[in-house]
Amino acid sequence: MTDPDSTLVAQIVEELRRARRLLFITGAGISADSGLPTYRGIGGLYNNQTTEENFSIETALSGSMLEANPAITWKYLHQIENSCRGARFNDAHAIIAEWQNQFDVCVLTQNIDGFHRDAGSRNLIEIHGDIHDLYCTRCNYATTVADYSELDLPPSCPRCHALVRPRVVLFGEALPSHAIQHLYAELDRGFDLVFTIGTTSVFPYIAGPVVQASQMGIPTVEINPTDTNVTRFVDYKLATGAAASLRAIRTACQG
Repeated sequence: MTDPDSTLVAQIVEELRRARRLLFITGAGISADSGLPTYRGIGGLYNNQTTEENFSIETALSGSMLEANPAITWKYLHQIENSCRGARFNDAHAIIAEWQNQFDVCVLTQNIDGFHRDAGSRNLIEIHGDIHDLYCTRCNYATTVADYSELDLPPSCPRCHALVRPRVVLFGEALPSHAIQHLYAELDRGFDLVFTIGTTSVFPYIAGPVVQASQMGIPTVEINPTDTNVTRFVDYKLATGAAASLRAIRTACQG
């Protein structure tokens, strides 16, 4: 992979030197250096093929399927969790967490791998949840697991024996209201610099903060090897991987 454009990196560093509050919007691409597959939503793991049961992956991983046939939904949740298993956060997650020492940082992530949390990001909006957080669909039982290796599938609550599910947004489900409220509160406070990293920005709540910043004259940076739905709006585009780009920016900041 080519090195990040040094001229662009220098310009981004100048923006950082003027900034106090930073927003990082992240998608699957930021976890690619951890060995996780990049995908739009979750379907990319399956290359647009149908599941063994002849459903689309979006149907298999939907709230309605979890209700009708939890074994199918849990089968594919298990496959996704298994693709994360043994992986850990990378330099991109770590650098964002490190910058909390210099800036007021907020992270809005679509990822359900928990890597931002593991890296130490504190002001974190996991808009789609975390696959490791489980809860009972009937009572108030909740737990966090390292992985799914010890789970019976589909798992049942140890207290009331109802279905247990992960605290993630399945297809067709509403976003968690507390996460939306957190995002709106942060956007109301405003940001001095907005980064969008490793996301195609297909969802309006992911693209919106970038477009809004652009319209308000707030500098925007995109880190993504390919063009996306927000590329035309951003001021600075680094077409390199997340970890390499953020390492280059950090090094230039220290220089």
